[in-house]
Amino acid sequence: MSTKLMPSICPYCAVGCGLYLVVEKGKATGIEYMAEHPTNEGALCPKGNAVLEFLNHEERLKYPLKRIGEDFVRISWDEALDLAAGALARNKKKHGAKSLGFMVSSRCNNEEDYLMQKLARLLGSPNVDNCARLCHSPTVVGLGAVFGTGAMTNNLLDLQNSQCIFAIGTNFTEAHPIVSRWAQKAKDNGAVVIVADPRITSTSWMADIHLRIKPGSDIDLLRGMMKVIVDEGMIDQRFISERTEGFAELLANLSDVTLEKTAELTGVPAADIIKAARSYAKSPASALLYSMGITQHVCGTDNVKACATIALISGQIGRPGAGVMPMRGQNNVQGNCDMGGMAEFYPGYKKASDPKSLDFFKAAWKADDLPLGPGLTATEMTEAALEGRIKALYLIGEDPVICDANINKTRAALDKLDFLIVQEIFMTATAKMADLILPAAAWAEKDGSYTSMERRVQWIDQAVPAVGEAKEGLWIINEIGKRLGLDLSGTSAEDVLKEINRNVPQYGGMTKERISKIGGLRWPCPDEKHPGTDILHRERFSHPNGKANIASVVNRPPGEQTSEMYPLLLSTGRIVVHYNSGSMTRRSPSLLERDFELYVEINPKDAAELRVRQDDMVRVKTVRGETEARARVTEKVKPGMVFMPFHWQGTNIITSDALDPVSKIPEYKMAACRIEAMG
Repeated sequence: MSTKLMPSICPYCAVGCGLYLVVEKGKATGIEYMAEHPTNEGALCPKGNAVLEFLNHEERLKYPLKRIGEDFVRISWDEALDLAAGALARNKKKHGAKSLGFMVSSRCNNEEDYLMQKLARLLGSPNVDNCARLCHSPTVVGLGAVFGTGAMTNNLLDLQNSQCIFAIGTNFTEAHPIVSRWAQKAKDNGAVVIVADPRITSTSWMADIHLRIKPGSDIDLLRGMMKVIVDEGMIDQRFISERTEGFAELLANLSDVTLEKTAELTGVPAADIIKAARSYAKSPASALLYSMGITQHVCGTDNVKACATIALISGQIGRPGAGVMPMRGQNNVQGNCDMGGMAEFYPGYKKASDPKSLDFFKAAWKADDLPLGPGLTATEMTEAALEGRIKALYLIGEDPVICDANINKTRAALDKLDFLIVQEIFMTATAKMADLILPAAAWAEKDGSYTSMERRVQWIDQAVPAVGEAKEGLWIINEIGKRLGLDLSGTSAEDVLKEINRNVPQYGGMTKERISKIGGLRWPCPDEKHPGTDILHRERFSHPNGKANIASVVNRPPGEQTSEMYPLLLSTGRIVVHYNSGSMTRRSPSLLERDFELYVEINPKDAAELRVRQDDMVRVKTVRGETEARARVTEKVKPGMVFMPFHWQGTNIITSDALDPVSKIPEYKMAACRIEAMG
């Protein structure tokens, strides 16, 4: 058999980089760079370069496994599917459909995600959610409230047209390294780069203005900048008048804001706040980039609304080089939300609480009845399991035992379930708690489409066969559906995509043929003649009246404050060589060689007081528990603050599970802790 080059997409973050897989005798043996891909132009980050190390890893799950006591035994697919369907049917009959929970994977393709939420809702359960709950649910809700659409307004290539880039709460050079390629092109063309981040990061190194804010003061900073923009007459009056509502309320909201108070709240000198506001508002085209440093707070939704609002009053929206750009984390988290993998929405963001949504999908799915939502979110399902209201959980490609905040609570919740089904590619910490493990095909082992952070939908064909007896998610979900008496009508990814074309308006013209071309298409693409949409909101916003809703928000204190017992503020985030729970990257030798253990960054002043030296092992404690980490003594963090990457299980033992009341996201970025030297 000759060597083939198979076009593919990187399965890590949501940038959606293209690459070629070198396939020999049915196995991926190498990668080639895809120079013609519009997003990455052939470049890949360290993770993208190492994708084959986990794809071909010897620890891939190959056979269905059933728990017997503390051990797992290999079983046939027939037995596994019968067990899965039986557990769902048994608990539905005994406790009702709302006792069933479904976690849809943002690492799976659109077709699998669409079919999974369809299975849940045809069974009568509204409890469908995905990992966006833990990273960008405030984006979906917050941008949706302001613009009418919870997605990136522009696209990554368009960053090179920006003359000011304002990055707040995002360390994109590590979390999304290819984004820095486009930001650097803008900088080389003379763009001003503003970075608001408490830490010194590789992103702040490229900044012309680094606003080293106090953690949790993002809204205070944004309101202070808006006050400068208003007072100095830098607003876009025509844009505000013609295309927005709520400006008068914003003026009232800002009436008590002073630069002196803003400087005190943020820790940023007033002169720097003024400089940043002028640079952003006066620039002919300013792009605002944010990520989980904005969203993972008890005020995460309001943080997002404030980001959107400063763009509106400056008229920095709906044009090349301008816009608001949330940096999404997983390869298909945008698509998963588009497909209805959220408690609040059916596919296409039709509100789950609207009876008209049910009428639409009853007709589309030929269903007699569907559940009215919203259902329980991922964080609410944990609480419901602890209380005995969720009895069975079907979870695909997520690892809450590492990723959830306060994971001791998550473990207790999973322990209390009647039945836990985990569909995975590795034996993750969560899979080890399952009653049934279903081995799944990885991204290169199946057909399907993926939607990147810039709304770019791309199709890839299966490059290699699945390992062992692992199966494509579509096949597994269909087979479970059949055993439950449901016809999901999704035998192939192409068939499911055709159903998506019919039922998700944004994807109406995204046929397999069109999105198979390198680079795909960006939604909305309502019909087959439509070229796709590079920039949203050029002429109107997505609300019925076509106008944006300017938001008036104020900051709220974090869920917990530092104290004499817990005097340090812990924040968490990504590092360049690892990804989410680490289930893939920590099985990659070349990545693990670079960073192989959990560490905590401590300012030299705090380290001296604690008698902690570089490379000492320390205990990091919060009210929820403790973990051990290697000390890195560095000026990257301010005195009184420490930082830990979240790719190891220890971190989320101690993070705060205080929730944003609107989006229900946990406050990973703010936890009071103390550090003890281990001697």
